Amino acid sequence: MAMEAQTGTHVAILPSPGMGHLIPLVAFSKRLVATHSFSITFINLITDSSAAQSSVLSTLNDVGLSSLQSVDLPPADLSDLPISAKIETRISLTVRRSLSSLRTLLCDLTSKFPNTVMVADIFGTDAFDVADELSLPKYLFFPANATALCLMSQLPALDAQVSGEFRDLPELRLPGCSSPFPGKDLLAPLQDRKDAAYSWLLHQAKRYRQADGIFVNTFEGLESQALQFLKENRASFPEVFPVGPLTLELPENDSECLRWLDEQPPGSVLFVSFGSGGTLSCGQYQNLAHGLEKSGQRFLWVIRTPEVTEGPAAFFTVESKGDPKAYLPQGFLERTKGVGMVVPSWAPQTRVLAHAATGGFLTHCGWNSTLESFQNGIPLIAWPLYAEQKMNAILLVDEIKVAIRPKMQEDGIIKVEEIDRVVRGLMEGEEGKALRAKMRDLRDAASTAVAEGGSSYHSVVNATQIWRSTV
Repeated sequence: MAMEAQTGTHVAILPSPGMGHLIPLVAFSKRLVATHSFSITFINLITDSSAAQSSVLSTLNDVGLSSLQSVDLPPADLSDLPISAKIETRISLTVRRSLSSLRTLLCDLTSKFPNTVMVADIFGTDAFDVADELSLPKYLFFPANATALCLMSQLPALDAQVSGEFRDLPELRLPGCSSPFPGKDLLAPLQDRKDAAYSWLLHQAKRYRQADGIFVNTFEGLESQALQFLKENRASFPEVFPVGPLTLELPENDSECLRWLDEQPPGSVLFVSFGSGGTLSCGQYQNLAHGLEKSGQRFLWVIRTPEVTEGPAAFFTVESKGDPKAYLPQGFLERTKGVGMVVPSWAPQTRVLAHAATGGFLTHCGWNSTLESFQNGIPLIAWPLYAEQKMNAILLVDEIKVAIRPKMQEDGIIKVEEIDRVVRGLMEGEEGKALRAKMRDLRDAASTAVAEGGSSYHSVVNATQIWRSTV
């Protein structure tokens, strides 16, 4: 590696496993290299990775980014965990059980790059101990929004103040957000305080305060109120740097679904996708199919084999098990031929959302998907499944007002008629037109934020100036 990279600022980045963590951190790494000429080491925690995750990591090898390297740590042994162990527990323990390997790697890296900064993501705060041992500045990367970060900043206090379960609270009002959040819609790990996942989330939240700064994947024009609260909270919380939207276009060969979109009228297609880890129950899967068919609207649906229960069963892998087409209603594909298209497991989402034929997005409200919608001005149907997605849905529907949310029955199922209603409302109703206009404004704001001179651009510059002056 060139002498300039060895003597300049070097950033060691530690993402947690999972597409929602990898994508924004890879995008952040590439921006630091391309715009600020830093050298980067991207440290991968190996899990049962999927082809899509490998595709994300492959973009680190883009031509012209020779100062960005990727290193794998040995897999952590999680064989002692019960099958029921939740994602937050698994990821946190993956980081903790990788600390010895991380320490060895960072010792080697700092001997080559003495001016090193460490950036860990939200489940990587145990790595702060290694950074402290080596006297490295340590930063946190928060891949979700500033509203969720406000909650995490308050979680240690809420843990002491709230008796009983958060899910039983009629509502919780967060500083920096005018809309109340029902307890049942708070982060998934908060729903059962007796589960280890809650203890791990609280552990991480308490350690956020030890960071020298926190990067958050949002922008001023989107969450000014939440960001203002975090700025005013500097006495008890680290400086926050809004650096979004950070998204990534994955490498993609010729795609049949893109060719199909080329044949559709402008703004006529509803894109339906529940992200890399989202699955529906069999009954809900069937209802969604019937609702799309009944609406008569054009659709492009990324289908995954349904699970017995909804949830993040496939968080670490994008590939669907079995043939998801086998679970569709009998005759569905024949009846919707020419109007709709189904794609098993995965589609080139960034290119689909950027396509002229795409006019709406039925989404699980994962933050990466949401930011991609903002960048392309695509209005939403909010269908959250897990993690922070229900909070995101409230933010999108009530606070930012760019989404419609279907009403769920008490048994957790969304009926065919409700799906038909929201699909029609978004694609051809007056409400959809209003949401589309608001999204166009946010598209322009997102573009301005990351452009040279924009708020997120300046935020990255401010952080890098601190690094250059302190390491």
